[in-house]
Amino acid sequence: MVDRFEQFVLYINQIYRCIQKIKSREMTELGLKGPHVMCMLNLYQHPAGLTSAQLAELCMEDKAAVSRAVSRLREYELVYVEMPKTGRRYRSRVYLTSQGRIITRHIIRVVEDAMERGGQGLTAEDRRVLYRSLRRIAGNLQKICEEEGENS
Repeated sequence: MVDRFEQFVLYINQIYRCIQKIKSREMTELGLKGPHVMCMLNLYQHPAGLTSAQLAELCMEDKAAVSRAVSRLREYELVYVEMPKTGRRYRSRVYLTSQGRIITRHIIRVVEDAMERGGQGLTAEDRRVLYRSLRRIAGNLQKICEEEGENS
């Protein structure tokens, strides 16, 4: 059992570190960081815009990290925030600018290339089984975390 746990953690950590390196390499050239990438990718998929709370949920980041990321992306003019008539930013929608969309398309090409190269040798069925298994493991571990949170 311990060997299985060690292998699982080792592989997940190795995959995560490689993903972080790929993101970092690409983003350093643009002056951005990993959380910026996730915000931009989610905004690209939601052209009608997202609130910071929605972004935080989709990116699986805390609201403060997303707020910092949005502020930095605004500085680089990659996103804009719709200011409501009340003047308060609470629940304001965030959108990619045209430059943000161009850069996000570049990021998508990099991600697609990494996914293609990382998945070499896997059949379509291998991928279905892999993602189904990862979804199940993630859901089970999430339940454990939620149960532990209730008992703490």
